[in-house]
Amino acid sequence: MHTTLRSASQEVVIGLDRPFCVIGERINPTGRKVFQEQLRAGDLSAIERDVAAQVAGEADMVDVNMGVPLTDEADLLSRAVTLVQKLTDKPVCIDSSVVEALEAGLAAYEGRALVNSVTAEDDRLAAILPLVKRHDAAIIGLPNDADEIPMDADRRVELARKIVDVATKEYGIATEDVVIDPLAMPIGADTTVVATTLETIRRIRIELGVNMTLGASNVSFGMPGRHALGAAFLPMAMSAGLTSAIMDARSPQIVEAVRAADLLLGNDEWGAAWIAAHRAKLHET
Repeated sequence: MHTTLRSASQEVVIGLDRPFCVIGERINPTGRKVFQEQLRAGDLSAIERDVAAQVAGEADMVDVNMGVPLTDEADLLSRAVTLVQKLTDKPVCIDSSVVEALEAGLAAYEGRALVNSVTAEDDRLAAILPLVKRHDAAIIGLPNDADEIPMDADRRVELARKIVDVATKEYGIATEDVVIDPLAMPIGADTTVVATTLETIRRIRIELGVNMTLGASNVSFGMPGRHALGAAFLPMAMSAGLTSAIMDARSPQIVEAVRAADLLLGNDEWGAAWIAAHRAKLHET
């Protein structure tokens, strides 16, 4: 099952038999006070540095989030999406919890975007899925509802199935255009959460067959040695069926672990990408 995203000039295909899709997460003001103040002042210049860093780190797509309190998020996201398209030909993941902002971002985008995200709540599905269908986008579905973020795989799979069913049967969105987030939780709070995520990934792969993505940095939040944890977690998740991740491409340790897993899982034919990357490093030194 292939999820196809496009910019005006480049296509990315997410699938179990394709190289893992790295979605660069840095264009996001969460936890970045200086960036938030710049955005409130209408200054988008930091986006140029962030896009350049994610592209240099070999991101296949870039996630764009402009969630800053006390701003017009719809206007900010529209401007940011327009700017990002001038800076890179990588496809964009448009990231917001505000319906009006998603609509503005999708209207500004030239190509086929990935929308991040929708939950299994009925009102959210009804508000966001028609927008996704109208703009011929793909959607990330989060298997949580108004009552809970489920801590067990059974409930996550149940809610994931609901999202897929509603999207495909009620709104005519293709199954391959529904990407599920199996929910990565901080292992520092509970050392069992990664096992639950991996079980959820395996079951979604078997029972629903859809592509999956997650916020990879969530796993290591609050822990030391975060790059090592990310570099260990993602290949494990890939072997279970994860096909993409929203992650910081500035970490060579994590990106290299993903590319190595691509080779070992048979998604890098003849090791061509791995060998080319190794040769490029030799030239750099």
